[in-house]
Parts: sequence; structure tokens; C-alpha cells
Amino acid sequence: MNFIWYLVIGGIIGWLAGVIVGKDIPGGIIGNIIAGIIGSWIGSAFLGNWGWEVSNFYVFPALIGSIALVLIVSLIMKGFRKATD
Repeated sequence: MNFIWYLVIGGIIGWLAGVIVGKDIPGGIIGNIIAGIIGSWIGSAFLGNWGWEVSNFYVFPALIGSIALVLIVSLIMKGFRKATD
């Protein structure tokens, strides 16, 4: 059951990061989950573990890391689109 909550919270954090940045994450729901989980790892690595904890996610570092990840991925995807045009 913890694994399911882990996926749900990761998806929500990834979705929130996409909404805050205003960019779509490639891959839909799976992309949101991946962005939330990887963003959580990035945020915790650089910012530490602080704030609310929900299903092994510290919300603020996870959200900040996910926002950074979404920005980086959107810049990379924008570069690929320019290269193919």
C-alpha cells in the first residue's frame, strides 16, 4: 500500500510543478509521477529534509526539485524542437 501512495504523491507533486511552471511534462501521468519522484530526490539532495512529510516525501524540497526538473526538461525539449525545425 505504501508503494501506491508513493506513486500517487509523486504524481501530484509532479503535476503541481507543471502547473506552477506552466509547462506540460512529456509522458502525461507517468511523466508526472517520474518528475515528482526524481524531483523529490533532487530537492532532498540539495535542500535537505524539512517541512511536511507525506508518504516519505518532504513536500517543499520535493516541489522545488520537481519545478527545477520541469524547467530543465522543458528547456531541453525546446532545444530539440528548434533543432528539428
